[in-house]
Amino acid sequence: MGHGGSHLDPRAQLRAAGLRVTAPRVAVLNAVVAQPHSDADRVATEARRELGSVSTQAVYDVLKACVAAGILRRIEPAGSPARFEARTGDNHHHLVCRSCGAVFDADCVVGRAPCLQPSDTHGFVIDEAEVVFWGSCPRCQAAASEEAARFP
Repeated sequence: MGHGGSHLDPRAQLRAAGLRVTAPRVAVLNAVVAQPHSDADRVATEARRELGSVSTQAVYDVLKACVAAGILRRIEPAGSPARFEARTGDNHHHLVCRSCGAVFDADCVVGRAPCLQPSDTHGFVIDEAEVVFWGSCPRCQAAASEEAARFP
């Protein structure tokens, strides 16, 4: 599987997950594929472009159903709203910019999922590791060094 079926038809994904195909569901999936790592509000804005009107609550409900069905993945970087992506099932990680909040995918750290072995599993059977790397994206670094040059 791997890349979360961004090439898959959303209708086929919904059917495969046992969900009814509805216009809001298709619009939300298209929105997340078009703009990965969007929060719910951005997904709603994008979905309205395709649908005309859809309530924010309806978008939340679709996101929740699609996450539960494994079609979408919800990520929650500390201190920022939950974001959604269509790349599921491959245990990849994320880089988040502290300044602008941009999110980028990072492939598995080393080896097969779950990549990192905790020193004590406390009896858990672990199937996934979620790692968030925090830092400064290239755009924010460039802006910072411009700022430093202007005001030495």
